Amino acid sequence: MSLLNTVLLAIDGTAAAGGAIGAGIAALGAGVGIGQIGKGAVESIARQPEASGDIRANMILTAAFVEGVALFGVIAGLLAIVL
Repeated sequence: MSLLNTVLLAIDGTAAAGGAIGAGIAALGAGVGIGQIGKGAVESIARQPEASGDIRANMILTAAFVEGVALFGVIAGLLAIVL
């Protein structure tokens, strides 16, 4: 019984560390992704200013999708730490 408790505690610490690292990577990935979306939108608007409304709307929609996926990643990481 004591060996089982030791193994479970070791797994719990590893899961917490993995969850923290995973949450950080998800947040960093979202930041880089949204930065790339903004960069592409600004370049597109500079090349074709008359399409700025459509480009801006698509940029906001895509950034929202990336942010939603990142939120799921951060929540999964935090759940690994807590549970």
